[in-house]
Amino acid sequence: MPRHHSAPALHAEGLTKRYGRRPALTDCQLEIPAGRIIGLVGPNGAGKSTLLQLACGLITPTSGSLRVLGAPPAADAAHLARVSFVAQDMPVYAGLSVADHLRMGARLNPGWDAALAGQRIARLDLDPGQRAGRLSGGQRAQLALTIAAAKRPELLMFDEPAAALDPLARSGFLRDLTELVTQLGASAVFSSHLLADVERVCDYLVVLGGGRVQLAGDVRALLATHHRLVTPPGGPERLPARVEPVWSAHTDRHRATVVRGTGPLPDGPWRVEPLPLEELVLSYLSRAAAATAGYGPAGSGSAATAREVRR
Repeated sequence: MPRHHSAPALHAEGLTKRYGRRPALTDCQLEIPAGRIIGLVGPNGAGKSTLLQLACGLITPTSGSLRVLGAPPAADAAHLARVSFVAQDMPVYAGLSVADHLRMGARLNPGWDAALAGQRIARLDLDPGQRAGRLSGGQRAQLALTIAAAKRPELLMFDEPAAALDPLARSGFLRDLTELVTQLGASAVFSSHLLADVERVCDYLVVLGGGRVQLAGDVRALLATHHRLVTPPGGPERLPARVEPVWSAHTDRHRATVVRGTGPLPDGPWRVEPLPLEELVLSYLSRAAAATAGYGPAGSGSAATAREVRR
């Protein structure tokens, strides 16, 4: 049954985390709604894993605040039961069998749904007696997903869960992730640098770059308010009113500027084109990388930080 969500999945104010003198997250303001599948994207080192570890209570902020489902992370045993976390390395135990994992899940989680877990193991054709260390990467990922879902949490968090899987295993994992989150009536945060995966399963987007939130919002709303303006070389630098330039790239044939604005864009010496999600994300990451390097907010060319996310 769908759940009635009264508090945001995550709410951060001034959230900062430093490791020694190295900042991982800096002054993050963020409110992620409940009941959505949220894509958390950014290059390696952007702060994605740090944000998820903070949300699970595995680490604590240097400053600022973070609330998860309306309470501090890992506030108590009851709050821990409302959250599931699947870490990057698919946390299953190589020496334990599939059945051992389910028994352990039942002992550790008061809301454990044995029927859901058993049905999934049967549908995936996993041998309950097989040790996890003998499973394929895709099977281990599915076992970790089964354990996370059978806890019946209100929020599931996944840290790059499918990055190491082959295309077929990744496709099955993402399909099942979406189905389970819908079945549970839960929220999910899905961290990845694979934009195709995010586009497939997520309806809300958070872009992290340089340890800061660069963009956040409903995917459809973001795509509706961003466009590409294409002008000939040497064309007018002046943009229409009510639009904000995000990132501009030049070639010998044209200038393409990604802009953000509301309402229809007026006619002018430009061609207005829709923006794919990948280009939207890369524009904000390129701007962040350029600002970090001291090039200004809307420079031209490509940035290594953005290229990492395309892979």
